[in-house]
Amino acid sequence: MRTLENSSVVISSQPTEQRNTFRSLPAPRDFSLVLGGPLFQLLRRAHLSDDTMRLVRQRIIIGSLVVWLPLLVLSTLEGQVLRGSTTVPFMLDLEVHVRFLLTMPLLIAAELVVHQRMQSVVKIFLERQLIPETAMKRFDDAIDSAFRLRNSVIAELLLIAIVYVVGILILWRQHFSLDAATWYATGRAKLSLAGMWYGYVSLPIFQFLLCRWYLRIVIWSRFLWRVSRIELSLIPTHPDRVGGLGFLSNTVYAFTLLAVAHGSVLAGMLANRIFFLGAALTEYKMEIGVMVIFVLCLVMAPLLVFAPQLARTKRMGLREYGTLAEQYVRQFDVKWLRGGAREDESIVGSADLQSLADLSNSYDVVRTMRLVPVTKDTFFRIVLATLAPIIPLALTMMPLEELLKTLVGVLF
Repeated sequence: MRTLENSSVVISSQPTEQRNTFRSLPAPRDFSLVLGGPLFQLLRRAHLSDDTMRLVRQRIIIGSLVVWLPLLVLSTLEGQVLRGSTTVPFMLDLEVHVRFLLTMPLLIAAELVVHQRMQSVVKIFLERQLIPETAMKRFDDAIDSAFRLRNSVIAELLLIAIVYVVGILILWRQHFSLDAATWYATGRAKLSLAGMWYGYVSLPIFQFLLCRWYLRIVIWSRFLWRVSRIELSLIPTHPDRVGGLGFLSNTVYAFTLLAVAHGSVLAGMLANRIFFLGAALTEYKMEIGVMVIFVLCLVMAPLLVFAPQLARTKRMGLREYGTLAEQYVRQFDVKWLRGGAREDESIVGSADLQSLADLSNSYDVVRTMRLVPVTKDTFFRIVLATLAPIIPLALTMMPLEELLKTLVGVLF
């Protein structure tokens, strides 16, 4: 009788004639979302970056000198640093300090993290033989297309136009600036000198860095979508339970700093409204929820493109492994329960039992396949990273005296 030890079953989402038609691996090719574009080339010429995205500290310091230091100097000259005729002096404007001294450094540091965590994506697709030889050209075209968009001068010029037309003139001036006398303007009226630098230099630079991340997410999504159009060689019994695409869930971790950056932007905005306009944190539950959902969609939605192919692989795996299981358990039943075994053959120590257990485990892996290469751990980590900068604001919901009593009670 044939057991599983003597049989080899390979199931993939491809037609039979396309299976095992892989060429030898080409030379390794790194994939990077950040090594390209006019700004990257400018930073290289200024010796503030290289092909490994190092010199992060230098870029953060230079960025802060350009966007934050002039605001301090100009507001000092105008007498709006700690007090003056305004409701919100410069040094007490938490939104500005959080945006330029925390969020912007996070956006810059995230480039190094994303570059290091995601540069091996292409290699893993090839090492795991997920791309058949017949589709290798389409895979290479997807990579080249992503690099062309990443390096596009027109794309970054459009981002600058969007920042000034939409981000500054419409959103910031009409919706997000505080409706109170501040160091940069009286309500939404005439800007001060510091306000001019803030509105037309500092804020556009910050918004450009943020929008450039959105462009990179679009490039990443487009690359994955093109790869998902290829008939990948997925294995339904792969232990990662996503046919061999489990490595893609690890790419979500690369965007953790980006999630923290989004949370800090919202935290700065809410802090100003709580401290200077008398608002309460509970008034912004909707905004907080929307931000969490937005960040989740931003970093996880690109992976949804593989759902149809994973669902098809699971259906095929259940059908084919179900047929194999039926054949094996029927023969096992005939042999060991219906008197088919030889008289001198003992069930104790028989390889048939181990093969039956192995087959059951394989079928269970197929049955529990996920349709998206995302785990619960990645989901909750992104949620926590987004909420982390907002959580301290919960302290504003408790009176200072009660807060101190609580702290004393915890410590002593």
